Amino acid sequence: MSAAALRPILLSIAGSDPSGGAGVQGDLKTFAAFGAYGMAAITALTVQNTRGVSKVAPATAALVSAQIDAIFDDIAVDAVKIGMLARASTARTVAASLKRAGAQSIVLDPVLRATRGADLSDAGLPKAILTHLAPLARLITPNLAEAAILTGTPRAQNADDMGAQARALVEAGAKAALIKGGHLDGAPIDVLYAEGVTRVFHGERVETPNTHGTGCALSSAIACLLAQGLNLEAAIEGAKSWLTRALAAGAKMRLGAGAGPPDHLWSGKP
Repeated sequence: MSAAALRPILLSIAGSDPSGGAGVQGDLKTFAAFGAYGMAAITALTVQNTRGVSKVAPATAALVSAQIDAIFDDIAVDAVKIGMLARASTARTVAASLKRAGAQSIVLDPVLRATRGADLSDAGLPKAILTHLAPLARLITPNLAEAAILTGTPRAQNADDMGAQARALVEAGAKAALIKGGHLDGAPIDVLYAEGVTRVFHGERVETPNTHGTGCALSSAIACLLAQGLNLEAAIEGAKSWLTRALAAGAKMRLGAGAGPPDHLWSGKP
């Protein structure tokens, strides 16, 4: 945490979700839930609601870079969460900006496609993420579909497959990789490969229709806990525990006709 700050300061670099469940809006809610001061550099505008994404309008790479540079020129940032980038050119310029700034505790959530709706990336984005951003990140957090794309392998079916993909991402340049297995059958598992060691994190399946933005929320929560000084495994454990409770708290929420978000701010309720 910055010596002059009363709370951790985090920057989200991601797309905008006008329905508020994912993207920068979901990240800012997560930051607030952990008592952090949140900021955002917007990479794209999307047209979406609880039923899915229908249109994406990426910002220019230069505009995204300018937003990031403006923040780091003025404000000390304790951790960075990267989400949707949409274009390979944006990934490259984001990496250049973060490198110039000496950004620390970067959590990279490589959003490539919406669970429901439009493609969120161009053809060159996976390679640009691996080449330019993954080496800067403390952790990369793809889901099963994203891990398959990034590694060029079939979608993982079990923890062994996930561990192999996590190792492949580290061999490709990432410092550490957490493969998110929430879409596997049975109890959810996530698999971490870091510093030559594989660890499986077991979770609790919450019965809820409201799962929009859970990947954004988990990676943002990990970034918050890294900013507070926790080590990587402790940050993942704490983030998973928080998200489980947020999913349970949001299970009965009815927001629109589709999949709503977890209740990010459950811990702030009386």
